[in-house]
Amino acid sequence: MGAGLGQRVLVTGAAGMLGSQLLRTAPSGCAAVGTDLAEAPGVAAPGVDLAAAPAVARLWERHGPFAGVIHAAAFTAVDLAEEQEDRARRANAGASRVLAEAARAHGARLVAVSTDFVFDGESRRPYREEDPPRPLGAYGRTKLEGEREALGAHPAGTAVVRTQWLYGPRGKHFPRTIVALARSKGALRVVDDQVGSPTSTLELAPALWDVLERGEPGLYHAACEGSCSWHGFTRAILDACGLSEVRLEPCTSAEFPRPAARPAYSVLDSSRLARLRGKSLAHWRDALQAYLACEPL
Repeated sequence: MGAGLGQRVLVTGAAGMLGSQLLRTAPSGCAAVGTDLAEAPGVAAPGVDLAAAPAVARLWERHGPFAGVIHAAAFTAVDLAEEQEDRARRANAGASRVLAEAARAHGARLVAVSTDFVFDGESRRPYREEDPPRPLGAYGRTKLEGEREALGAHPAGTAVVRTQWLYGPRGKHFPRTIVALARSKGALRVVDDQVGSPTSTLELAPALWDVLERGEPGLYHAACEGSCSWHGFTRAILDACGLSEVRLEPCTSAEFPRPAARPAYSVLDSSRLARLRGKSLAHWRDALQAYLACEPL
């Protein structure tokens, strides 16, 4: 896609867990400009409606020009998307199209972050980029539409990077929630029939910068190595946080019903990204330890 980023790069969703980490890991010589609906540290352009072409044009004029865009903003409320699919579609598909059109018009590169929820979870091996997507719910459908909108609007300059089970500093996420529940309740039941790869933003953010700087257009998968269930992830979190005495019981997804179906197996094959970078993301257990070292829970 390009060779070197010594210019300005737009980071969307900059107040969020991934976007804030992207701002903190911008390569030397790159000026990262953050935008988000919310005002927050590092957000230079708050309140921009990314699904509105005139608003994005003004953003480009006032804060650009941009050599690239990392699009981390999204409607990520999986269950709420079942009730508000039009709202999710506008955020996940409409914004992707508008940003891709702007990037194409200005000769900029685009990295759009997507999700394992584009798959149905019926695979018996890690999903590859070429595997057919079959989303189970509104969130996955709208993210898949966003992938196609971005790639269709700017095929020569867009890379879509699917990831999963994210956690990291400066955000609401599974490890922080689990530790709080463990300390308040002393006993937990966690589903053991959904398998994926917990992925730290400390690992993902630098990988996204690498894709923007030297990746080819198309699809990439980006997740930490290894896999586990949510129950297994919980056990590792509790042990690492000195909470091994907390009673932890497995349960099925049917015992913990949610409005939106989750894929039972959504491990991603990230070998294409590993070839680009010359290394894989860390194993999920090592990534968890590194995260807890910088942000003890």
